[in-house]
Amino acid sequence: MRIEEFAFPGPLRDQLVAAVLSGAKTSTTGLVADYEHEDEPLPRAGVRSAVIDSDGRVVAVTETTEVRVVALAEVDLQHALDEGEGYTTVAEWRRVHEGFWHGPEMRDALGDPDFTVHDGTPVVLERFRLVADLRREPAGDAR
Repeated sequence: MRIEEFAFPGPLRDQLVAAVLSGAKTSTTGLVADYEHEDEPLPRAGVRSAVIDSDGRVVAVTETTEVRVVALAEVDLQHALDEGEGYTTVAEWRRVHEGFWHGPEMRDALGDPDFTVHDGTPVVLERFRLVADLRREPAGDAR
């Protein structure tokens, strides 16, 4: 099963995973450059993923329902809203995402200390649904 890591371990990942588990987050955005750097295939509709928390524990399973690759300038308001992070405009969504993508962790992960995005940067818009919340043990399973 594909591993889904939202952001880097820490407070942002914890916030994003909580939004997935609450059902508020049903979309996410990645950089095509990140997939290429990691030599990973782009997500595909119908594929299930194990969502991990900051401690590396699998806490949920999601299923990708749609994938679009678009230029950064083409990200629409519905996608930004469905990221479940409280964005009310695409400009707000973009400002926060650019801050993340231009941050030292992402630049280090890409191996490019000068990495920047622009209107034409290809991004992966992924929609998904929560299939299973694995934080709780099944009823009657007393361990």
